[in-house]
Amino acid sequence: MSSKGIFSISFNQDHGCFICATDSGLRIYNVEPLTQKLYLNHDTVGSLACAEMLFRTNLLALVGGGSFPRFDEKAVLIWDDSQKDPAKKVVLEITFAQPVVAVKMKRERLVVVLRNQVHVFSFPNKPQKLFTFGTRDNPKGLCEVSGFGQTLVFPGHKCGSIQIVDLETTQPGQSSSPITINAHQNDLACLALNQNGTLLATASKKGTLIRVFDLVTKKQVVELRRGADTAMLYCISFSHDSAFLCASSDKGTVHIFAVKETHLNKRSSFKQMGFLGTYVESQWGLASFTVAAECACACAFGPGHSVIAVCVDGTFHKYVFTTDGNCNREAYDVYLDLGDDME
Repeated sequence: MSSKGIFSISFNQDHGCFICATDSGLRIYNVEPLTQKLYLNHDTVGSLACAEMLFRTNLLALVGGGSFPRFDEKAVLIWDDSQKDPAKKVVLEITFAQPVVAVKMKRERLVVVLRNQVHVFSFPNKPQKLFTFGTRDNPKGLCEVSGFGQTLVFPGHKCGSIQIVDLETTQPGQSSSPITINAHQNDLACLALNQNGTLLATASKKGTLIRVFDLVTKKQVVELRRGADTAMLYCISFSHDSAFLCASSDKGTVHIFAVKETHLNKRSSFKQMGFLGTYVESQWGLASFTVAAECACACAFGPGHSVIAVCVDGTFHKYVFTTDGNCNREAYDVYLDLGDDME
């Protein structure tokens, strides 16, 4: 948790808004222009461990946590902010045997992540549990579902592996196992899907490499190098057209990579020195910018060649990059100052 009392930050499915779960309630911001759209204070929702929004609709998923929770950490509440009567804003509550560590929403599905299970529900009309998948211990709640596709990914049972589920073809009660990709030798730190669920990006707790897989062929298409030293990756995100990928880490650097036109990425000048092995064969980012070191931030692509970084210290960064590697700051703000002060 940050000194500002922020427990989680996430973008909505089109990256046009971001949502903050905090010790003093919930805040939703519009990205362009940067404005606060909704503030549910501590008296209304209590402190929250995580929250998710469904595109730009009035439906939110809330999970209690922090110092002053009003809601159970073992429950997901669906909040309909269009309801006028405050007593009717909680339209659905689903309780589990263990604490909820993450929740994801799409137009027809609700995905709830526990430390060893992923549950999928029909949503929002007449919610019913459709599937339950087992995972290895997943304290960070790693799980992604494509906003405009039917792909669901989460850690497999083997260290460094990812399970892939096609929500369109998987039937309730089906006994077939999800497809598994062995992506890393170490435990996973980050997952990302592109908008239509055809590309998967992964990073391990070592944090030096990001691997991108084609989910049609299940083959690795590119390996990207964040750096040479170990780092904790906070976020990976694809651009809307899947041409680029950005990643943030505890080093305070947000890296931008080309995924389609990979010749744009930098290469090591030691490429020809074979005795250096695979270290020099990876592709390095085409551009980067810095935020505060060791300050967790969510990153996503904005309009044009822009990247947004929203940090738990309350800062908002927008940079514009060019394909020849230039990266310039276009906006900086303290988004918490746009609304009421944090309590």
